[in-house]
Amino acid sequence: MPNPDSLTITLDDVRRALALGEADGFDPVRALLRMSPQPRPTEPPPGIAARQAAVLLLLFPGAEGALHFPLMRRQEYPGVHSGQISLPGGRQEVGETYVHTALREAEEEVGVLASDVRVIGSLTPFYIPPSNFEIHPIVGAISYRPPWNLHAYEVAELIETPLDVLFDEALKGEEMMQRGDAVFRIHFYRLGEAKVWGATAAILGEFEARLRWALGTERG
Repeated sequence: MPNPDSLTITLDDVRRALALGEADGFDPVRALLRMSPQPRPTEPPPGIAARQAAVLLLLFPGAEGALHFPLMRRQEYPGVHSGQISLPGGRQEVGETYVHTALREAEEEVGVLASDVRVIGSLTPFYIPPSNFEIHPIVGAISYRPPWNLHAYEVAELIETPLDVLFDEALKGEEMMQRGDAVFRIHFYRLGEAKVWGATAAILGEFEARLRWALGTERG
């Protein structure tokens, strides 16, 4: 298991991680479910079409050049995702690709210039039952630390997160949660006072698993 204090992850590592597939012995769905709430449906009920959305996992150089990515805490509002920690992103508009959606939403929500982002790849789509959205995670990189410009209505706080914290087992936890009549187990990353769970934790869990595989620290 890598030591997060000495771990160095490069964009080449990320590219190799995103290129992994079943031919390499890597199971993307299994990786996605590692940090997913359980139990959970993985697709909409029969006859129901999921709404489409995309998020951006944006890598940028932070302190001493180490890769970071932004998370944001959403404002409090009526709805199932009120106040949660998430990646920048939102609903796909007519005529957009998932890449266009992720870049547009990131520019609108946190002020990242879409034209400066290099798209590296994507992760496994993730279905969210409470909102009936299928989320398509896009991974991109920018060569500088962006001057964040937060959308006041959408974003309460931005959290610059070092990529290597995903490898710190001390920052992971699980607990039981009840929503209405449903009880389920959630897995989360602990970042200060924040708990990153749900779709965002599942997406980051797959990304972590891919990086572990690409770095040769974990197989199977």
